[in-house]
Amino acid sequence: MPGKERDEKSGKYTASYTDSDFLNAIRSLDGMAGTSEIADEVGCTRRTAYTRLKSLEERGCAESRQVGNSLVWITTE
Repeated sequence: MPGKERDEKSGKYTASYTDSDFLNAIRSLDGMAGTSEIADEVGCTRRTAYTRLKSLEERGCAESRQVGNSLVWITTE
């Protein structure tokens, strides 16, 4: 499964993307980017990117803004 590795003991998938991967992707995309752009930059699915970005937002590391019909993300750091 792309972007995931199995834990040898439990057999469960573990995420191989770090928070820094997503924050750095936003920064490298001129500090503001849509979910799909960030997913492409990180190399994950749009759904994975959205879930991780929402988690970062809940912890105050990123913010989302509605621009037209799109959701864009910025870092708060």
